[in-house]
Amino acid sequence: MSTPDTPFAAWTDVSFVKGHGTQNDFVLLTDDDSTLEMHPETVATLADRRAGLGADGIIRIVRSAASGIPGAAEQAEAGAEWFMDYYNNDGSLSEMCGNGVRVFAHALLTSGRVPADAREILVGTRDGIKAVRTTLNPALGVQTGDDVVDTGTAGPGSASDAWYTIDMGEWSLDPASSVLVTTGGIDVARPGLRVSTGNPHTVVALAENAELAAAELRDAPVLDPVPAQGSNVEYIVMEPARSDVAGGEGALRMRVFERGVGETRSCGTGACAAAIAAHHWAGEKSPLQWRVDVPGGQLRIEIEPNAEGTSGRVSLAGPAVLVASGTIS
Repeated sequence: MSTPDTPFAAWTDVSFVKGHGTQNDFVLLTDDDSTLEMHPETVATLADRRAGLGADGIIRIVRSAASGIPGAAEQAEAGAEWFMDYYNNDGSLSEMCGNGVRVFAHALLTSGRVPADAREILVGTRDGIKAVRTTLNPALGVQTGDDVVDTGTAGPGSASDAWYTIDMGEWSLDPASSVLVTTGGIDVARPGLRVSTGNPHTVVALAENAELAAAELRDAPVLDPVPAQGSNVEYIVMEPARSDVAGGEGALRMRVFERGVGETRSCGTGACAAAIAAHHWAGEKSPLQWRVDVPGGQLRIEIEPNAEGTSGRVSLAGPAVLVASGTIS
């Protein structure tokens, strides 16, 4: 392990790119052939906003077959050449990151690791293979199946932002589960719904935007009972349903406390969990498409529930932006 005064000695001359998805930001290290040792302490220092480059998470770009990560070789055989080796801000491993997958896919495209005209990219993750495809930026209209609807208004972010849709895979919830969430700035503990979208989530519904703004997320919320693997916590306020997407679209605002990170400007798997919880609470006739507004921008979610409404599949669409590149010295 490297000494404290030279924390990145083992990573000298390693190239990186910095990017974000709705301001959930990442440093991506290039390690195609898996030569880097990912010490948690070094990862945490690199992610530190004062001692390092600063990021909500660190992502290693590595060939699945070379990574040595359990299950990655099988994913390579299934077509996922590249593996997203993801670490939280504190250096701990995480199963999945929806915003990170979009930025990862964008980095693969812009670096030439996948063909520039690729419409679908298979990405290896610890939560299985994720299929990522390029999609229309809502600033230019709204994609509904094979049709594009011009909304007549400017969409989220810049019209130059690249947008991607991810098949996030399976989700599940247990409507019988009971958890109380105590949060600074909110007067009493609130019930939460546990939702799994690759990462564990606890979703808390609030009555109004004033409550959402009052939540103090500098410290971790207290969950009772405490989940064995920890949990991200999403706070949401549902808004009146919109009708600018065929079939109707639900809308909500969200803030999130991510385990191993703290409050972030966005969370992709958390936005999926929030939309799933909102649909569950609103009933089976509520929209399956949801717009999720987070402090860092806007995401769109599409839910495919099973007949019981307790599991299914979910997809996530949002932007990916690269802002810098360099080498570690």
